[in-house]
Amino acid sequence: MSIMKAFKLENEPKIASGFKTPEHYFDHFSAKVLQQFPENEPIVISIFQKRKMVIMMVAALLILALMIPIYISISTNLKELDETTLENYLAYQTNLNQYDLVSELETKDISKMQPVSSTEDKVIEDILAADSDIEHLLTE
Repeated sequence: MSIMKAFKLENEPKIASGFKTPEHYFDHFSAKVLQQFPENEPIVISIFQKRKMVIMMVAALLILALMIPIYISISTNLKELDETTLENYLAYQTNLNQYDLVSELETKDISKMQPVSSTEDKVIEDILAADSDIEHLLTE
């Protein structure tokens, strides 16, 4: 015994949906829609849109104007070495002696060096005058 009856779709009555389209509705639908649009609509550019672009350009230029001096100051600070730092590095971290340093100098580097001042000359003369073993210092 089967509890359910055999169900056949073709034999059952059809239920009407309640929604019906008028006859020939889709034949003229696209023509009706196109009639509702204006033929030549002018392109409107808002004043606020132009103003927004100008404000964005000014802001970009302002940011660049503020960043360039900062970049330049940072790059110059990185290029300059403190003299004492360089001297300490050469004295303690390298195996170079004074003869190696002199041999590595070029003529333009030597011309940039400042001559010994007269006060240092006087100090050297005083030391040499006070020391009795001048010949030993001169040969060294």
